[in-house]
Amino acid sequence: MRLSIQHETFYRYDAPVRASTQCIRLTPRETARHTVVQWDLDTPRPATQTHDGYGNVLHVLTLDKPVREIRIRAHGVVESGEAPREAADPVWSGLSPLVFLRPTAITRVDEAIARFAEPFRRRSGVLTALRELAGEIVARMPLNDSNDESHSAAQAFAAGRISARDQAHLFIACCRHVGVPARYVSGYVMSNLKDTPRITGHAWTEAWITDRWRSFDLVESAAPGTEHLKLAVGADYLDACPIRGIRLGGGIETMEAQAKVQVAQ
Repeated sequence: MRLSIQHETFYRYDAPVRASTQCIRLTPRETARHTVVQWDLDTPRPATQTHDGYGNVLHVLTLDKPVREIRIRAHGVVESGEAPREAADPVWSGLSPLVFLRPTAITRVDEAIARFAEPFRRRSGVLTALRELAGEIVARMPLNDSNDESHSAAQAFAAGRISARDQAHLFIACCRHVGVPARYVSGYVMSNLKDTPRITGHAWTEAWITDRWRSFDLVESAAPGTEHLKLAVGADYLDACPIRGIRLGGGIETMEAQAKVQVAQ
């Protein structure tokens, strides 16, 4: 199936932004299930394209003149198809999985998380055990859709009701505690609403089992498939978020984002 995707992010400020730099990870890389047919990124001025340390496509947008608005639009066509099983991902294979054992400030384990994760250590290299771990997290900590605020894994575990981003960080923290490399994935997920495909920003995780990365979507309670489109991977959200930047001035920021998908002809 060929999908046409459009994603627009619009920033508005109540005072001029004197200068800003945006790190943009909105360009997908090919996987076993997805082929990028065509993809473009529209920015107020040309952005420098490179790759970050995790192999993600990174565009750096620098604005050195005052602005009150910044509009970033990503759009393109992706071919989505079935894979016989979750194949090894060659695109990001240049980096050792052991890199994803190191804790970050967001995924650091405290005593409570350690006690929760420890029973899974004996079978930590088994896919079914990590699926059970994901299920335990979902059962113990219901998803709070209204919660957009991000927490560390320890804060989320203590709170009890968490966001999709928090669920991903908690799963990553538990995996690393029992010796399994795990990483954060940002991207899109497609679902059907009244028979109309729609796509939204989403987060899931990947854990290294034996010889390949295996995907876990705690929100969907299933392994990601053709309906998931990967944009970036990282040690946590800060490494893989679609847009992250700094600015001078600007006052109060208002951000609007929308994404839509349709079957391409």
